[in-house]
Amino acid sequence: MRRPGYSGQQKILHWLSVIVILWALISGFYVSLFDVPLAIKEWVAFVNVSLTTLYLPFFALRVYLSFGYHRSVGVHNRSLAESLALFVHRLIYLVIGVVLVTGILMMDRAISVFDLFFIPQPLDNPDFIALSVTVHVWACLLLALLIALHVTAVIKHEVSGRSVLERMSFRVSADWKKND
Repeated sequence: MRRPGYSGQQKILHWLSVIVILWALISGFYVSLFDVPLAIKEWVAFVNVSLTTLYLPFFALRVYLSFGYHRSVGVHNRSLAESLALFVHRLIYLVIGVVLVTGILMMDRAISVFDLFFIPQPLDNPDFIALSVTVHVWACLLLALLIALHVTAVIKHEVSGRSVLERMSFRVSADWKKND
């Protein structure tokens, strides 16, 4: 079964997500796991909080567009592998949502977005803030594992000749032009 191509919006949002999420995960794990100067930890925290706060509406739009795309493929026409892939993608969206929400809830001060504007601290109960930190850390670990699984699946598809990267690129292949 041929799937419809991704829209330009979906492609832009996908690659924006790749940049923001990989930056936040890699830099966040780096300052958490290694002995780095406090100034670098604070800078990474400042950038990550600002960047991921700005990313929230883009993520919401990406999820919204994803539900419309997968509905157009048709539930009854999916193979087991396609259904599993859809489940993993939805799980990735869910975990990203948990990471973003707990990232906001764990803030122990107002949220600064590149010092341009501030969002009031959402929680003031230290126990809820600590719980949010714990859930955030575990969700980040799970997200890293899911991303590794996703990248592994992309590599598997590329090696087997079913180019997922081509479908997510901004170049239109001759094969896709024939099917339009």
